[in-house]
Amino acid sequence: IPNEDESIWVIQNGEIYNYPQLRIDLEKRGHRFRTHTDTECLVHLYEEYGDEFVTRLRGMFAIAIWDQKANRLLMARDRFGQKPIYYTQQNETLYFSSELSSLMAVLPERPSIDLAAIDLYLGLQYIPEPQTPYQGIYKLPAAHTLVFEQGKVELQRYWQLEYQPKLYATEDELIEQLRQRLREAVVMRMISDVPLGAHLSGGIDSSVIVALM
Repeated sequence: IPNEDESIWVIQNGEIYNYPQLRIDLEKRGHRFRTHTDTECLVHLYEEYGDEFVTRLRGMFAIAIWDQKANRLLMARDRFGQKPIYYTQQNETLYFSSELSSLMAVLPERPSIDLAAIDLYLGLQYIPEPQTPYQGIYKLPAAHTLVFEQGKVELQRYWQLEYQPKLYATEDELIEQLRQRLREAVVMRMISDVPLGAHLSGGIDSSVIVALM
């Protein structure tokens, strides 16, 4: 989806849960929308806040923004890495995709298997990012942005989970805060153009979510 003059384009895999609030603010700032999608908010957020737009997002996402005037590509992945982005450089060209299979289908040269990554998989049952099963193909780490400009790739972390104590309250107050946060989280995820459902395992976490729904 482009901005008004089609100088900036965005593609997204995922969902932005707070896009209704973002859209209201952007319209007040003069941005014009063609659709009612969460994806269109991203291109206008980038116009307004630059690379820092990603810090305003609540959701799960893999995003790519092409800034035609600056000849610059920006990619971003959500804080916990729910949506993947794979990328590689060949012949001074950057290739990226949300799936390894589609990325492999367009590469001029097929990369070799990364035996060290396979060894990690056999030992850990997963391959730690940014490595993948192929040499030279990487997964953008969670909570990171990637800028591709003048043939160079630059990664930057935009968020870090902090484990220091943040709340000082009684048990009853903490219980109520937890209830409020759970309600808010469920309400935000109830926005959908299609019917909603839940995988109910019978455990405490899924039972609480279904009860709030």
